[in-house]
Amino acid sequence: MYDKLIFEIKDKDIVEKSNFTEKYNINKKYLREDLDLPNLSEVDVVRHYTNLSLKNYGVDQGLYPLGSCTMKYNPKINETVASMDNFVKVHPMQPTSTTQGALKVYYETSKLLSSLTGMSEFTFNPFAGAHGEAVGLMIIKEYFIKKNDLKRNKIIIPDSAHGTNPASCNVVGFETIEIKSNSNGLVDLEALKAVLDDTVAAIMLTNPNTVGIFEKDILEISALVHNNGSLLYYDGANLNAILGVARPADMGFDVMHINLHKTFSTPHGGGGPGSGPVGVVSKLTKYLPNPRVVYENGKYEFFKTKDSIGSISSFYGNFSVVLKAYTYILALGKENIMNVGKLAVLNANYIKEALKEDYLLAIDSTCMHEVVFDGLKDKTATTLEVAKRLLDYGYHPPTIYFPLLFHQALMIEPTETESKDTLDSFISVMKRIAEEARNSNELLKDAPHNTTVRRLDEVKAARNPILKYKDIKI
Repeated sequence: MYDKLIFEIKDKDIVEKSNFTEKYNINKKYLREDLDLPNLSEVDVVRHYTNLSLKNYGVDQGLYPLGSCTMKYNPKINETVASMDNFVKVHPMQPTSTTQGALKVYYETSKLLSSLTGMSEFTFNPFAGAHGEAVGLMIIKEYFIKKNDLKRNKIIIPDSAHGTNPASCNVVGFETIEIKSNSNGLVDLEALKAVLDDTVAAIMLTNPNTVGIFEKDILEISALVHNNGSLLYYDGANLNAILGVARPADMGFDVMHINLHKTFSTPHGGGGPGSGPVGVVSKLTKYLPNPRVVYENGKYEFFKTKDSIGSISSFYGNFSVVLKAYTYILALGKENIMNVGKLAVLNANYIKEALKEDYLLAIDSTCMHEVVFDGLKDKTATTLEVAKRLLDYGYHPPTIYFPLLFHQALMIEPTETESKDTLDSFISVMKRIAEEARNSNELLKDAPHNTTVRRLDEVKAARNPILKYKDIKI
C-alpha cells in the first residue's frame, strides 16, 4: 500500500495521493510516477550497496596517482572532527553570538593559510578551485576599475595552463593571450615581453607549472609584469609541491586560490564538496567578497566592506571542508607541514628515475610533485592502452593526454602520503606493462580484461549521454 500513500508533513497525517492532489490543487503532471521497487530484506539491500561501493576506487583502497589532482590520503581525524555534533548542527542563520567556534575556525584557518602562502587574508566563500579562479579574477578586474584603468582587459596564460584558466577569464569578461613554453617547459621570457602592454591586467601561472617543473625565472617574470602595471595570479593547483618550502607572495603573486579539497587533504573528486579560498596581498583585501570574518572586541563577527566585489555564494562557503583543512594543518603542526612539499617532490622523482628507461621523459630534468612522460619510449603501445592495462592490476591510472604539450602525455603525481613499498609496487607494474607492450601488445589493445565493465566508448558517452534510467538497455 506504500505506493498509494504520501506523508504530508504539515498536518502530520497520512492521506491518499488522489485526495492530496485535489486538496492542494496540484496538477498531476508534476507528481512523481509510482516507483516499481522490489520487495527485499535489509541484508539484501545492505549487501547490494556494499558490493556497489567496492566497485568504485578511492585513495583508501590504493595509490591514486592522478597528475595535477593531488589525490592524497585524507586522515580520519578530519572526518571525526567534521562529524562532531556542534559543527554538524550549526546553522548559517544563527546569531554570530552562538557560532563563535565556527567563526574562529574560519578566522584561524585564514591566518594559517596566510602564513603558509604569504598572502594577507583569505576568503572562504568560493565553493571550488574554478570558482576561486573566477573570484580572484573579479578582484583583479575591480582593482583596475577602481583605478579607472579600464583598458586592461587581457590575461596572459601559458600554453601549459589548466583548462579552467581561460574558461574563468572568459566568464569574468577578460580576453586571453596564450604564450608558448620554451624547450625546458618554462615560460618563454621573450614571448612574455612581446605581449606585455597597457591592456594586460594580469598573468595566470601555477608554480611549479603543469609540466611539473619549477618556474625558476619567477622573480624576473614578477618584475616584468609588475613594471608593466599588471598583477600576478597564482593558480594553487600545484601548491602541494612547495608547501612549507616556498610562498607564492614571496615570488611576487598578488592573488591566488587554494584547492583545500586536495592540498589540505579533504576529499577530492566525485563532484564535491570543494572549497577554493582566495588569498590576496594587503592592497587588495578591501575587494574580497562579502562577508569577511573579523575578530574585534574579543569576539568574531561577519564584516562587510563597500569596496567588495559583493557576495559570490550563499552564506560563507563549505564549512566542513574548511574544518577538515584546519584539522589537517593543526595535526601536522608547524614542524611536519614543512615536509609535505619535500616528500611529494621526493616521491615524484623516485618514480621518474625508476621509469625513465621504459617511459620517455617529457622534460629531462628534476621534476617537482609530478612527473610527465610522453608515453612508452619504444612506442609499442599508446598511453591509453597503458592506462587501461593498469586497471587489470588494480591501479587507478595516472592523468593521460594532459598537458596538451605532449602527444602521449602520462602525468603521475604520487603525493607525499605514499610509502616506498607502495611506490615500488606501482613501479613494478608499470615496468611489467612496458614489457608486455614489447612482447605481446595485443594484451594491451584489449585491456582491461578483469574489470566489471570492459573498454567503454568514451566519445559516444560524451556525445550521446544516457540521462534517464528508463533509457538504459540491459
